[in-house]
Amino acid sequence: MTAHLFSPITLGNLELPNRIAVAPMCQYSANDGSASDWHLQHWMNLAMSGAGMITVEMTDVVRRGRISHGCMGLYSDANEAAAKWALDAAKRVATPGAKFGTQLAHAGRKGSNRRPWEGSGPLGADEDAWPVVSASAFAYADGWQVPQALSEQGIEETIGHFVQAAKRAERAGFDFIELHSAHGYLLHQFLSPLSNQRTDKWGGSLENRMRFPIEVARQVARAVPKLMLGARMSLTDWVDGGFTLEEAIEVAKAYRDVGVSYICCSSGGNSPLQSLRTGPGYQVHLAEAVKKATGIPVRAVGMIDQPEQADAIIREGRADMVALGRALLADPRWPWRAAAKLGHEFHPAPQLARSAALMKQWATAG
Repeated sequence: MTAHLFSPITLGNLELPNRIAVAPMCQYSANDGSASDWHLQHWMNLAMSGAGMITVEMTDVVRRGRISHGCMGLYSDANEAAAKWALDAAKRVATPGAKFGTQLAHAGRKGSNRRPWEGSGPLGADEDAWPVVSASAFAYADGWQVPQALSEQGIEETIGHFVQAAKRAERAGFDFIELHSAHGYLLHQFLSPLSNQRTDKWGGSLENRMRFPIEVARQVARAVPKLMLGARMSLTDWVDGGFTLEEAIEVAKAYRDVGVSYICCSSGGNSPLQSLRTGPGYQVHLAEAVKKATGIPVRAVGMIDQPEQADAIIREGRADMVALGRALLADPRWPWRAAAKLGHEFHPAPQLARSAALMKQWATAG
């Protein structure tokens, strides 16, 4: 049986050994934006997983652009040095051909929050909270901070922060950059009419609402031409009057035209009023629609956790790659299991090779 999931793919100037991607997952364990011992073991673990494309977590371009005090950043020399330290170690133990990228972001109005295990929600005045910004002065939800609408100067400065963080990513040794314009963070806040009600050139029409994220992509692509550039998008807000799939397709085309090589196709996150039904592969149809309309390679994500399911998505041409998050946290050797289940050879590091037969036994049992 041919395992389409394990066929190689080229995105931009980057050759990947298979179609399995690690989705970026916040760990909330950084020290003022700097990678910690937790990141060292986490990245090394992902490096040995067998996934061809490893996107480390949402990494913020300014200190006040983080979700929480524990979020990763690339806004200081210390952040850059720590990222290089952890990445160098991960690369030394990585599966041959695996590539590493960072997801650059700004939380916007969804920043200044507690870590999930601390209760989430906005930080209190006694918790070193900071003021947040957005496209317009509308809070994400009741009880959340009302953000300051970014000025023209603030928008230009933020674009510059993305560019500087991209240069830090290149120096740290990442192979690609993913721009986070999904899940209700700043780039998404500009795209969605729910959060962007500006009347200047940065709001109103779709052309204006996409101006900021597209300019970020354009300038990042120019600043680090050797790094492959991708983007994660929420393709719909799942709210009446919000950002739509039809609009997202036009944004994806614009991203493609300024040098973005793939779109990771997610959804939601910009309103607590969103209404959607989740289930295995519930967002795959969004990836399929973007792929069909734009021709840009797409990554499907969202409750994809069975090898046969992932392989079928690729085999049927619905997406070019699949991204896994929680499945890889639960089973860091998921790509081995998928290979064993689908009858494809896999080659663990020599130190781990004695486990291969047991993995095949587990994967094919029952």
